[in-house]
Amino acid sequence: MSDLVDKAKNFVAEKIANIKKPEATVTDVDFKNLSRDSVTFNAKVSVSNPYSTSIPICEISYTLKSATRMIASGTIPDPGSLPGNVTTVLDVPVKTPYTILVSLARDIGADWDIDYELDLGFTFDLPIIGDITLPLSTKGEIKLPTISDFF
Repeated sequence: MSDLVDKAKNFVAEKIANIKKPEATVTDVDFKNLSRDSVTFNAKVSVSNPYSTSIPICEISYTLKSATRMIASGTIPDPGSLPGNVTTVLDVPVKTPYTILVSLARDIGADWDIDYELDLGFTFDLPIIGDITLPLSTKGEIKLPTISDFF
């Protein structure tokens, strides 16, 4: 009897391990907006849904670092759902206060860009399986706009 239970556990574990999961890639991180108190960067993330039905995204968490210093972190609760069998491009806004950017003045002044590391976590609510978090990390540099970019 215990042998049958062990076989059933192994069968279920193998099937769950081989279930397709959503996949994501960061396609671009760029300057988005300038306000009175902060700068907003925008991460474009391409997320593919391998299922025929839509799946809800419970939340998106993010952490933006530069030179091992945390610039911004936060979560975006309930950003919507991913349609079935489609790759969707999501915009993830990352709001950064000016006070933190001032601490990066040496890096910005040298080449007018910010070297960054962006960590994202997409939490999906999959039927039967439950909540899964899809981690995503990327590195690069964000070119800051110049005065000529505004005119």
